[in-house]
Amino acid sequence: MERLHVLIVDDEQAVRDGIRMVLEYAGISVDEAASGEEGLESIGRSRCDVVLLDLRLPKMGGLAVLERLSVEEDRPQVIMISAHADLSTAVQATRLGAFDFLEKPLDQDRLLVTVRNAGRQHRLMREARLLRRARPGLDSILGISPVTHALRQAVALVAATESRALITGESGTGKELVARAIHAGSARAAEAFVEVNCAALPAELIESELFGHEKGAFTGAYERRIGRFEQAQGGTLFLDEIGEIDAATQVKLLRFLGERTFERVGSNKTLTADVRLIAATNRDLAERVKAGGFREDLFFRLRVVEIHLPALRERTGDIPLLALSFLREFARENGKPVNDFTADALELLMNYSWPGNVRELRAAIEHAVVLCRGEKISARDLPPSVRSGGGAGTTDPARMLARTDLTVKEAEKQLIIRALKETKGNRTLAAKKIGMSRRTFHRKLHTYHLEGF
Repeated sequence: MERLHVLIVDDEQAVRDGIRMVLEYAGISVDEAASGEEGLESIGRSRCDVVLLDLRLPKMGGLAVLERLSVEEDRPQVIMISAHADLSTAVQATRLGAFDFLEKPLDQDRLLVTVRNAGRQHRLMREARLLRRARPGLDSILGISPVTHALRQAVALVAATESRALITGESGTGKELVARAIHAGSARAAEAFVEVNCAALPAELIESELFGHEKGAFTGAYERRIGRFEQAQGGTLFLDEIGEIDAATQVKLLRFLGERTFERVGSNKTLTADVRLIAATNRDLAERVKAGGFREDLFFRLRVVEIHLPALRERTGDIPLLALSFLREFARENGKPVNDFTADALELLMNYSWPGNVRELRAAIEHAVVLCRGEKISARDLPPSVRSGGGAGTTDPARMLARTDLTVKEAEKQLIIRALKETKGNRTLAAKKIGMSRRTFHRKLHTYHLEGF
């Protein structure tokens, strides 16, 4: 794991020396600055995860430094330290984005726990920014079918609000992708996107995962842990498979939705978090409510807006575009010259029922790219389940070939248009993005009458 990097900004050498000794003994990398101006210069010059910032500094005080940092996108987490703290100062620091406020003389255990939690929060936020750049909002929802067009419109409308959303649909339909698109299109896009898979956590741990815990709260709780609600402060918390949470956690979640307050496990201190909640499920929550397995009041609070994702078999017109996009991705990743599908391969893809939806299609294309021995994926390259589960098909081979060839061309045209939009018309970048040579790309522009794009 990458080493945590902390900057100490304090005008007293003795204080800096004492903090440095504690942090370096714990394996944390440390830099120092004796003034606010020097601290800002150090942050601008080198990577820093956490800043320990003294409130009272000569010339530029700690709050002024914090205010300067608050407008930076990749800002470090700031922990204010002071021997002269008061409530109003602490509140002001919190509003400016301070992670915590520690009083001098510093308790070593609390210092280490707070620094580590702040470092974890900074890295989560950095990862979220990288994911947003890798998955650009609505553009990540691929498809040309009417249902996909309607889905993009719904996501855009929801993203522009602060409303909670419940995303429903079968496994593999892309619920996480839609949640990220909502976040990326929202006013919270610059803040963290934090995901929790509720089905992957044991019932006895999910409360701690969501709300955090104090040191000694239960066996194995060796230090305070910041929960996902606190990690998502100012951003979006995505609760996947929300239907799997137990009754006790449902009560605490309901309280948060009503009051925006919670307590860490093992603590009586009431905390607040400014978090937008998006939930998802592949289960019928209304039926679970009727069966007594899910609270009705929580269900209605979560489902302010419901976005239902259609199964892939309900939008077969999207299959060629999705398949071609995955082909380009895996061909680049594996360094293979694969660039198309044969007619019989695409017909199998179109006629298969895809019980695993887009996730299964993606895996099938990766399988085919790895096994492909030429430039086109053929039927023999596809997984056995796809080859043997074709479905109805068509009885006229000539019509089948013509219809399939047209679909491949339309999918390729849509990929090129999307790449040009994402690169703002830069043909070199667009060609690289979809794994084509510049020569082939320019030839395709002519073929699809896109020269003036």
